Amino acid sequence: MSPRCGPSSLPLVSQRILHLDAFSGAAGNMFMGALLDLGLSRKALLEGLAPLGLEFKLVVKRVDRNGFAARYVDVRVPVSEAKRKAEKKAHGHAKSPSAHGHSHSDDHGHEHGHGHSHAGAHGHGRKYAEIRDLIAGSKLGADVRDRSLAIFEVLGRAEAKVHGAKLEDVHFHEVGAVDAIVDVVAAAVGLELLGVDRVTCSPVAIGHGTIASDHGLLPLPAPATLELLVGLPTVPAGVAWETLTPTGAAILKTVVDEFGVLPAMTVEKVGYGAGNDRPGHLPNVLRATLGRSGGLSGDRVVCIETNLDDLIPEHFDYLMERLFEEGALDVSLQHLQMKKNRPGFLVRVLAKPMDRDKLARILFAESTAIGVRVAEWDRLILERSNQKLKTPLGTVSVKLIRSPEGELECSPEYDDCKRLARKHGIPLRQVVERVREQARRDFAE
Repeated sequence: MSPRCGPSSLPLVSQRILHLDAFSGAAGNMFMGALLDLGLSRKALLEGLAPLGLEFKLVVKRVDRNGFAARYVDVRVPVSEAKRKAEKKAHGHAKSPSAHGHSHSDDHGHEHGHGHSHAGAHGHGRKYAEIRDLIAGSKLGADVRDRSLAIFEVLGRAEAKVHGAKLEDVHFHEVGAVDAIVDVVAAAVGLELLGVDRVTCSPVAIGHGTIASDHGLLPLPAPATLELLVGLPTVPAGVAWETLTPTGAAILKTVVDEFGVLPAMTVEKVGYGAGNDRPGHLPNVLRATLGRSGGLSGDRVVCIETNLDDLIPEHFDYLMERLFEEGALDVSLQHLQMKKNRPGFLVRVLAKPMDRDKLARILFAESTAIGVRVAEWDRLILERSNQKLKTPLGTVSVKLIRSPEGELECSPEYDDCKRLARKHGIPLRQVVERVREQARRDFAE
């Protein structure tokens, strides 16, 4: 994961934001290419990948995609001459692979490393458990290691569900596994080296049609990709080829903090990561914008509300809990005077647009609502960060907020303060004051 702020590096005045325009989808090598095009050092990236101890070559080229200059990355893995001849015979290749090894960025960047439930399907390869142990046992930095493991876990779980297998038994081709490992870990390394604090992404464009696989023709998006898209916003790409690969989907699902339009930021750099050249009007690139936010930033929220004249008041507590559990940003209840002079309530929920439908379903299930109103609003927000603060009374979560003028405000978590007040027999207001004073000292610049 990207480094989270601590007392000495609190990114409240300015956060580095990476925004991805996935108008042509994404693949692992496209994500890596976009980061390199933003200025990520190839040498530093290779040094960051070195602790894996894998043998591969990173070929980076400048290419043209429908008029866009972009960076194309090919992960090449050495293979033996005997294996190369066997693959050539099996697949009927017209010419041998590169002398540098086997190339794995065919089509859009469609990886050969798709999972399989049967360990015996290939003479060589790695199971998910082996890849997990490789990454966990390496000398990668803690944040890079944890983020890499998280990406591979969501990828493995998607493959396991599609094939009806256990996660531990998901199998990756020998070469494809190296390709996927490099793509995944490079994403984590690149985000850390570029100092990215927050990742946002547009809705992901999805192609249609079919693609060849070891299991025959598969519909697009590929089954594992579609599984990874659960909960993510998508739009049609209008092209009959694979725009989003499983590895690309796993990276987006894990590293993206929010899906939506380009957030408020001062743009620093723009980069393009290329997939293979494809015919048609759509440039096969992933655009990445790197910038910094100021004291004020903006996003989009959805407002879901309903008027109720028969809500049982004591049930609202449970309704609020369920809404927050499923991602609501805020929930409020207002008194109303409704038709026929009946007293009633306005229930209002603020949420991320992608959570609209599931929160509406909770309103229908847990209240007497038979209809809800929905609207999207622009929201201006101050930079904030949630931190754990160790105090003499105990550990407390603290929300740190920076005003546009640079002043720091500290808001201790109520439930934590209440717990410590009961534990130590101290008035709640004294606990809050002590925590707030210590937070101001510890987190001051």
